Amino acid sequence: MLLKQMQYFVTVVNCHSFTEAAEECYISQSAISQQLKSLENELGVTLMKREGRQFELTPAGEYFYRHSRELLDEIEKLKKETIRLGEDQELTLKIGYLRCYGAEELQHAVANFTALYPEVSLSIINGTHEELYYLLKEKQVDVIISDQRRAFNHDYYNYELIYSDCYIEISSQNELSQKEYVTLDDLKRITCILVATKEQQLSEQEYYQGTLGFANQFLFSENLEQARLMVIGKRGFLPIEAVGTLSSPSQGITRIPLYHNGKPQQRKYCAFWKKDRTNYYIEEFVELFRQLLHKEDK
Repeated sequence: MLLKQMQYFVTVVNCHSFTEAAEECYISQSAISQQLKSLENELGVTLMKREGRQFELTPAGEYFYRHSRELLDEIEKLKKETIRLGEDQELTLKIGYLRCYGAEELQHAVANFTALYPEVSLSIINGTHEELYYLLKEKQVDVIISDQRRAFNHDYYNYELIYSDCYIEISSQNELSQKEYVTLDDLKRITCILVATKEQQLSEQEYYQGTLGFANQFLFSENLEQARLMVIGKRGFLPIEAVGTLSSPSQGITRIPLYHNGKPQQRKYCAFWKKDRTNYYIEEFVELFRQLLHKEDK
């Protein structure tokens, strides 16, 4: 069975027409019909029932079409990745993650990936959600690890990693630090500290205020370390991105679960990358990271 015959068959089904499929494949209609007849003879089954210019797939034809399409997609990916590997002088994978992300699994994923694929040079960039989205859109990173704030886009792989509980970090001298959990109502009179650049401060505030419901005054920090120093100095509380296992809070800081309607508040975290730029290494890294995130569940 020739690969070309499989491609002709899939094209005919996709086009719903022998004539259009022949034009798309740059061969004559009689030639494409002969190729599909040869394919059926080799398989020993009928793939489609023809009635004039119309046709209908048999159950065997439906099965062959579905799996042929998957196989052809894999072959195309294999071809593109082989060409890319042959052209690249140095293999690089650029990963973006949230600036306020503080869990350990990402570090472990990077270490494990580097050990498995020493030929790949990793570049790690952090930023706010909007900064990461821009970097991905402009092809300045290959994949980002971020929370879901937009509807999924069909031009991207939107790979769900985990639903994670939300926490806040607050000064151990604050009376709220003695509570088992806190709610947004508990926090409404306390300043919220967000990690964001000057350019992204407004969009971050609008998200936390309008979407998540934080009814606070806001302070901003350029990085996570500075934000935690502000917490220790009793200037406010810090929402924490708990995607995985968090290290113990610093001395003077208490980490408390955030609840909503009597249940832990959760957010969805995903890996995002462009479909037209996908490759083996992106998929391997994302799956490795996902497995580490769910290791505690096993």
